[in-house]
Amino acid sequence: MSIRTEKLASVIKQDLGEILQRNFQPQGAFITVTQVRVTDDLSIAKVYLSVFSPGRDPEPIYKHIDDHQTEIRYQLAGRIKNQVRRIPELIFFQDDTSEYVNKIETLFSKAKQSGSSGDRSES
Repeated sequence: MSIRTEKLASVIKQDLGEILQRNFQPQGAFITVTQVRVTDDLSIAKVYLSVFSPGRDPEPIYKHIDDHQTEIRYQLAGRIKNQVRRIPELIFFQDDTSEYVNKIETLFSKAKQSGSSGDRSES
């Protein structure tokens, strides 16, 4: 990634975070832009989102954001139009990194518990 793409990704991440929190975040839920990857030709921005919605299924929130992709891009254009010639196409992805980390930590703790109980029986 070049310096230009990294800077643009950073600007998009910050501005999209504000747009999503202000206009697309339902009551009691938290939307976080975890990562933005911009292609070298600056035409596509892959946006990774994390939704924390206690007690509710986050899928409708992802769907709502995906359904309003053009409106979100338009709002982003209003913020970054002086920095780029062409506003990149936004492609949203669900960032499940935190879920993956939690699963791995659970597996490690289970392995540690079964390993320590197995060590005691061998002695």
